[in-house]
Amino acid sequence: MTRPILVTGGAGFIGSNLVHFLHEHQTNPIIVLDRLTYAGNLNSISSLVEEQSVTFHHADIGDRVAVLDILASAKPKAVFNLAAESHVDRSIDRPAEFIQTNVVGTTSLLEASLEYFNHLDEVSQSDFRFVHVSTDEVYGSLGPTGLFSEDHPFEPNSPYAASKASSDHFVRAYHQTFGLPVITTNCSNNYGPYQFPEKLIPLMIQKALRGESLPVYGDGSNIRDWLHVEDHCRALWSVYKAGRIGETYNIGGNCEMTNLDVVHCICAALEQTDVQIPVSPISNLITFVKDRPGHDQRYAVDTSKIATELGWDPIHTFESGLRDTVNWYLENQAWINQVTDGSYRGNRLGLSENTEVTPNE
Repeated sequence: MTRPILVTGGAGFIGSNLVHFLHEHQTNPIIVLDRLTYAGNLNSISSLVEEQSVTFHHADIGDRVAVLDILASAKPKAVFNLAAESHVDRSIDRPAEFIQTNVVGTTSLLEASLEYFNHLDEVSQSDFRFVHVSTDEVYGSLGPTGLFSEDHPFEPNSPYAASKASSDHFVRAYHQTFGLPVITTNCSNNYGPYQFPEKLIPLMIQKALRGESLPVYGDGSNIRDWLHVEDHCRALWSVYKAGRIGETYNIGGNCEMTNLDVVHCICAALEQTDVQIPVSPISNLITFVKDRPGHDQRYAVDTSKIATELGWDPIHTFESGLRDTVNWYLENQAWINQVTDGSYRGNRLGLSENTEVTPNE
């Protein structure tokens, strides 16, 4: 019997891209578990579900009984945990939701996975992996130089980052205390297809198409490392196949850019297409808005561990990756319309006052 791979949060941005990647690059059956919150959209994987390449379960990782039932019946050889509340500004407005999903939910998933693991035979236990996908935001903020290594202390500055740091600690504890075979990854800012349009790149694309202002926090000098989601999926697969149990691996694009530079690149990429934008040059739409609380100045991760141990390096440049991403959103406006229902209207979040547009990373 070929044992399947379970992806939690598999209808979200990174999760759906991972599901498509697994479908294309390996032969094990794929199971998706997703609660389908505002950022989880079944349309992102609907073609695979319809052709029965993917089995979908509408469930919450915090529902231990439901998760354990799925694990016991499907008997997966791996769990990729991508189920999370992931938006910093939303965490400032509603931190309790992030605690519930990212901390309580992850712990419940760990508990169900441990019970499942303990009932496996020795051979099945030997190749089972729990891959926990996290963020570089757990490390806090960097100065103008240096990189986050895997042993950098956790210094989260937002409720989102704090909730992910807590989940990372619980994953580690379930390995150290109970022997669950876990591997944790901490990634930099992802971009690419199927990203919910509250994030910086898809949001700016949509606003530019409508001729609306392109809001940038503060002076736009905050720096992020940008990782194409396909490169991230390749890294996760490498970690699953050859990563050391109990270890953490940083995954980054080796591409540091200020938020303002990213927005200028989006404007330039749009101007290279045939789409008609109401304002020219598009960069005239850029406006600066009040910074959000606790806005980390710079993130950048040291990827030497995963490069040395697993032979992984990003293959996308930001220029080529952004061009492909812009074209994908232009060609998939129907998907945008389907995901932007009444739960999200481009309103600003993160100040507990939903009155302004949001320029999120």
